[in-house]
Amino acid sequence: MKSEPIHYNRYNRAPIGSLVRRLCRYSRVSLLAVTLVATVSLGCEQKLFRDDLEAIQARGSLRVITRNSGTCYYEGPHRPEGFEYDLVKAFADHLGLALDLVIIDSEPDMVAELLRGDADLIAANFLVKEDLRRYLGYGPVYGQIAQLMVGRRGGPRPDSIAALAGQPVWIMAGAFHEKLLNELKKHHPDLTWMALSDYESEELLEMVETGAIPLTIADSNIMALNRRFYPELDVLFAIAEGQSLAWVLHPRNTQLRTAVDRWFADPATATLLERLQQHYYGHLDDFNYIDITTFQERMKTRLPRYQLFFETSAGDIGMDWKLLAALAYQESHWNPRARSFTGVRGLMMLTRQTAKEMGVSNRLDPEQSIIGGTRYLNDLHRRIGSEVPEPDRTFMALAAYNVGWGHLQDARTLARRLGKNTDAWSDVRAVLPLLRLKKFYRKLPHGYARGAEPVQYVDRIRTYHRILLRQYEETGLRPLGRKPPPVKNRS
Repeated sequence: MKSEPIHYNRYNRAPIGSLVRRLCRYSRVSLLAVTLVATVSLGCEQKLFRDDLEAIQARGSLRVITRNSGTCYYEGPHRPEGFEYDLVKAFADHLGLALDLVIIDSEPDMVAELLRGDADLIAANFLVKEDLRRYLGYGPVYGQIAQLMVGRRGGPRPDSIAALAGQPVWIMAGAFHEKLLNELKKHHPDLTWMALSDYESEELLEMVETGAIPLTIADSNIMALNRRFYPELDVLFAIAEGQSLAWVLHPRNTQLRTAVDRWFADPATATLLERLQQHYYGHLDDFNYIDITTFQERMKTRLPRYQLFFETSAGDIGMDWKLLAALAYQESHWNPRARSFTGVRGLMMLTRQTAKEMGVSNRLDPEQSIIGGTRYLNDLHRRIGSEVPEPDRTFMALAAYNVGWGHLQDARTLARRLGKNTDAWSDVRAVLPLLRLKKFYRKLPHGYARGAEPVQYVDRIRTYHRILLRQYEETGLRPLGRKPPPVKNRS
């Protein structure tokens, strides 16, 4: 049985959630108290803890705690998305279980829910905390992140912890960042910060971008995802590095822990992790401040002239108009008179032959160009076939729009010869640059190609598309634009 349906819940349990929230911030004695609170709570409810693997399988679903964020889980344009979601869904599929998601914002409340026995594991970008190993079970480490001090171009620019004296930092209340600052304050007594409840890291980053607050701390993976949305943000320095990410389990769930350990040890899972890393973070490396700020400006000045054409043309074939707009920007920067040295022209940069095949009589007419480009992309998408899942099918169609159908097929052929998955964009993406090497292209029907270009091409379109999605609030992330509330207490 595949984990198709998602049971989407929100929990705000008390009193154990609030007790754990308070206790988790302090010493090892308090951490022991957390465990005692959870144990007493379970005893008071006279509830047997039997949610180990056999009971989970009898239930038919894996109950997983996560958070609604860009790094964990959100509703994407095609399907539910998020690094943690895809990873834990693959594990649930491996066990033959449905996936039952429990959405909780704060880590203390997550731990309380887990220790109560109301969920099986936490998959929420959770840091391994050595002082909690006695009380929680951790799965294998699957990622490393750093905690970054983030400011704004033109704003305060401290370059060390010592330089933060007198410059308050705004952080999420109850997060690991607060514990980190408490430790640093022992050696830097002038360190101050303001802890906000009910605000996520993405919101704090937007507040820094707009100048509402001067500084914040963000995990490196969250910063990577959001930097394209907020090009004015600047990483000032790392305050902690080499922090490990892992799933969290109840210490009594020994059978499930064994299943998790074995699954992560499987080479297929290592391959999956590489693909997820590439899918969610690999296309973000090519960040260009000038390019992103120019794109955001042209979203206001140029895109409105052609938006109706994109919407109408995309609507005719059931495609996302923002994807077409992102493609057109990559092709022409929304310049209907654009021209390349190879002779392709117009908003969608069509060749004469392609324009003729798509029924375009005037490549410089914006509406005709968009209609022709849409038809061509749709034709490539259709030819790839439904056996390739989304969004991989769309990414391959975009690559073919750039490098040509023949070279895309060569890349898939080469992927198969190298033992890779021809239906996975991450694998095709990896071999496309090899088309420039003679030892590979001489054995392929269409020969040499500048294979690195379609990789960059698709990466940039994905970046533009994400920015457009965020602009039109279709990512499933929480609404942004909030202002920080008054802060009564300063740590």
